[in-house]
Amino acid sequence: MIRITQLKIKTGHTKEQLVKKAANTLHISPGDIRGMEIRRQSLDARKKPELFYSYTVDVEVKNEERILRGAARRGDGSVERVSRESYRFPGKEPIPGKEPPVIVGTGPAGLFCGYFLALHGYRPILLERGRDVDARKRDVEEFWRTGILNASSNVQFGEGGAGTFSDGKLNTLVKDKDGRNRAVLETFVRFGAGESILYEAKPHIGTDVLARVVKAMRQEIVRLGGRVCFETCVTDILCEDGAVTGVETDKGGRISCGRLVLAIGHSARDTFSMLYGKGLPMEAKAFAVGFRVEHPQEMINRSQYGREDPGALGAASYKVTAKTRSGRGVYSFCMCPGGYVVNASSEPGMLAVNGMSYSARDGVNANSAVIVTVTPKDYGSGHPLAGVEFQRGLEAKAFSLAEGRIPIQRYGDFRQAVKGKGLSGGEGDALEEGSREPSDAGGKAADGGAAVAPQCRGGYAWADLSGILPRECNEAFVEGMEVFGRQIPGFDRQDAVLLGVESRTSSPVRILRDERLQSVALRGLYPCGEGAGYAGGITSAAMDGIRVAERIAEAQI
Repeated sequence: MIRITQLKIKTGHTKEQLVKKAANTLHISPGDIRGMEIRRQSLDARKKPELFYSYTVDVEVKNEERILRGAARRGDGSVERVSRESYRFPGKEPIPGKEPPVIVGTGPAGLFCGYFLALHGYRPILLERGRDVDARKRDVEEFWRTGILNASSNVQFGEGGAGTFSDGKLNTLVKDKDGRNRAVLETFVRFGAGESILYEAKPHIGTDVLARVVKAMRQEIVRLGGRVCFETCVTDILCEDGAVTGVETDKGGRISCGRLVLAIGHSARDTFSMLYGKGLPMEAKAFAVGFRVEHPQEMINRSQYGREDPGALGAASYKVTAKTRSGRGVYSFCMCPGGYVVNASSEPGMLAVNGMSYSARDGVNANSAVIVTVTPKDYGSGHPLAGVEFQRGLEAKAFSLAEGRIPIQRYGDFRQAVKGKGLSGGEGDALEEGSREPSDAGGKAADGGAAVAPQCRGGYAWADLSGILPRECNEAFVEGMEVFGRQIPGFDRQDAVLLGVESRTSSPVRILRDERLQSVALRGLYPCGEGAGYAGGITSAAMDGIRVAERIAEAQI
């Protein structure tokens, strides 16, 4: 197999044109290429509005040795021989009669752990406090419509985890020498995602497609002999002589097991408290907090593509980072092209937001979280769960600002408040949804066009957001926005919409585990995924779930 890297061709090309480009690079005719597979596709926008794709492709050819020798003589470093191997699940066959492993949580970590164990005969039992994805979608839509929260079935809890109501982004920075990343993407394709996620530099499938994939994976786990129990919350972990022996649930039952996977997600605050009470070693960890920021998608397209209409390219995305004078990092997170900001609350009296896109990414606004790093030094306590209480404090303030609706504010007003000049009108007053905007906006943008209109799922109200985050975070946020305005023209426009609070960027807790991925204090307990502090996003969580499944299989004796 021959691999060609950095194969550049204008966007809008046909498959035949790509084959011809590959053939020209190899100095052969297109007919000599027996097969070609795209391994990576990224956009090169350095000469916008003229845009190119840069490809890595694997080709099967006649006379491979001769072609490789020719490339070597030419000094063409973009052509090389590759030997591809598919991911192989290590470990041993399950022991007949041994209790099946129990997995707590059906987010990406739990679901992929369960799927790979089921695939290899382990018949896992998955416990999920929330409801199945179809019922969960109904609960979430009802919450967005009425504001009545179901604390067990919401944007954070239920089949698929928090990622189900997001953009369905599948890119990760985790190194992947063992092929788990590819295995995750191939699994998504097997259960209904488009094949383009296998090679896109920034793959995504959208919340609508992700929900269908999650359901199909669960059905396959059951077909393979596993069990999935919804509306079943683990209330206690049973142990003896330093090893797991089972769990108790809110259904009043006990499930015996010697292998327990904790894939609980970053919002399982009651479970964190239960684990702390049992003396399980854990520590507070750094994460980041901030606000969702909405801009017109056409503005982002113009900046990234050099044109407002993206055509077949789809809505443009961005990633921005800055380091402030105080040393705090500020960066965009979970960017949702053509998306919506959603009420992502999971506890009564508290409010958090998230971003969500459907697969078409056809909303009029782009949004991302612009967030500021916080560390245990900011939490006001050395307690392992201090980060959880820090989050709760922010979310309680956000809830009170607009009586449970999403509090929103123009960036210009927020900047004035942070810099001490006060609001230009209605300081601290939450306005009813659909009523007047702050007086400085007047429904107009700084350039004379229409002001950015909020695109939300859930009710919202205008308010002063400057009292939610600590002063140092507000100042870093404004400094970051000004830096980003120099990177993307209009990013710090006065009529950009801020929505708060973005507080669930990652887990504030790490449950300590050893090189076997087991708890340092309790044999047979496997902290896993984002909630345990070992992942950050759908793909990395799924990869960690696979790693834990491998360790469980390798431990068979």
